[in-house]
Amino acid sequence: MLSAAISILALAAAFASEAFLGLEPCKLCIYQRWPYVLAAGIAFAGLIARGKYPQLPAHALLLSAPVYLLNAGIAFYHSGVERHWWKSAIDGCVIPGFGKTEQSFLENILSAPAGRCDEIPWADPLLGLSMANYNIALCLALFALCVFGRLSCSRD
Repeated sequence: MLSAAISILALAAAFASEAFLGLEPCKLCIYQRWPYVLAAGIAFAGLIARGKYPQLPAHALLLSAPVYLLNAGIAFYHSGVERHWWKSAIDGCVIPGFGKTEQSFLENILSAPAGRCDEIPWADPLLGLSMANYNIALCLALFALCVFGRLSCSRD
């Protein structure tokens, strides 16, 4: 349940940063959202079916762990692009000259991403870390939570 809740909160924070802070997601930002969706789906499937299959939540943790590790890898790659350690190999990562227009909510979603992967749209003022940097830490913590949670389930 904790894995699903944190995944949903991470997605909510990403959408809130767009809606309330005006941050435009880049293609790598969008790629980092999909593992959260997948992990939340796995967690919910494990929770829903636990009555019929009591071991399914433990297996869901085992399935979610590599998803979070993959997300940490995407976030690390994104951090490297932001910090100019390497250039992005992702087509369409940079969309120059994208102008703001009056669009419906659906058109905004369909036209995303609009941001540049090689710029940091927000960094915390204390440490200078970007959202991609924080995503690495969060995903590694969730990976550890899933692994240790699965290990504790096997002892029960």
